[in-house]
Amino acid sequence: MTIRIVVADDHPIFREGLARSLSDSKAVAVVGQAADAPGAIELVLRTKPDVVLLDISMPGGGLTALREIASQMPETVVAMLTVSEEDTDIVEALKAGAKGYILKGIGARELLDVVTDLAAGRSYLSPSLAMKVLEAMRAPAEVPKESPLDTLTPREEDILRLVSEGLSNKEVARRLDLQEKTVKHYMTSILQKLHARNRVEAALIARDHWRG
Repeated sequence: MTIRIVVADDHPIFREGLARSLSDSKAVAVVGQAADAPGAIELVLRTKPDVVLLDISMPGGGLTALREIASQMPETVVAMLTVSEEDTDIVEALKAGAKGYILKGIGARELLDVVTDLAAGRSYLSPSLAMKVLEAMRAPAEVPKESPLDTLTPREEDILRLVSEGLSNKEVARRLDLQEKTVKHYMTSILQKLHARNRVEAALIARDHWRG
């Protein structure tokens, strides 16, 4: 049985090389590639793969894509393929439904074995991270954050501050030297984190919080 895979990563050289490497095996078929969270979500819903490999730091947020895919397609196996060894990223990914957390230093043959295990219903955590996860789970529970604004990444906060000043996506992109579509992806993540219906509501939430 062929394992159908979607690969999502914003670095085209890495993503395309990974797809070629996986496709070298007759046991795997890469059915699509995405460069950001919205693209990954759309692609997974359309192609219905067996396994999805998500970068955690791609535009729109790998964790955002993970949560949406897990919500809409719980039968699809999702694993993070990332360089991040941050305790919070690992724990959040596992809590959100990731069946695997794989560091990008993994070899091609080992990755193929991991993908095969994931498709068979087993989970995977890079060996060097096992102790970090145990320690993080043993740690006392943190006091809940007072505001969802505290969950924004530094880049998302930069963008929201400019949006709250009344700048358009195009103006924000020019100010931060980003592409306009990248700003739109970040705004999608910001709206989800703040549970805001639109950019105006997000800006009002930000002004109220930061003014205080």
